[in-house]
Amino acid sequence: MHRRFLAVCLFGAALAVAAAPARASEDAVQFFNNIEVTPDAPVHDAVCFFCNVHADGVVNGDIVVFFGNVRLNGQARHDVVNFFGNVTAADNSSIGGDLVSFFGSVHLGENVTVAKDLVAMFGVVHTPASVSIGKDHVVFSPWILFGPLLVIFLVVFVIVHEIRVHRQRRFAQAYPLPPRQ
Repeated sequence: MHRRFLAVCLFGAALAVAAAPARASEDAVQFFNNIEVTPDAPVHDAVCFFCNVHADGVVNGDIVVFFGNVRLNGQARHDVVNFFGNVTAADNSSIGGDLVSFFGSVHLGENVTVAKDLVAMFGVVHTPASVSIGKDHVVFSPWILFGPLLVIFLVVFVIVHEIRVHRQRRFAQAYPLPPRQ
């Protein structure tokens, strides 16, 4: 039993030593600090939490932003994904993969190319006629989510209002005003 355990531990240690380290020297990952991609300094992947990505150069991988904005004035060779922020692509920019936006707006300039799909969930898309989208263009309006919530809010508001009016009437009937003298 002890020999098997020792053999498994030695095998695990050998695998750990032989494992190749992760390649992250070309990636830009930031928390609360903006990422600026210049034409002189391309990056592979740009991942940003609570900050913005401004790409004037080439991003060879993906751009992923949580709670921030993406401004593309160049080329993103793979996907652009944004959660709770806006995506803006300047004139003649290109996205080599998908453009996905959740709860944010998408503004594309003239002659922007999206090689695959454009998906905007619960956001607004502003695209001129010169934008080229390779595959599907899917936009779910924010009203799909907020419309039913608005109806529920209005129903609750009317019910609460009617209950308050009914209580006021009962109170007024129970305690009439004294006669004037």
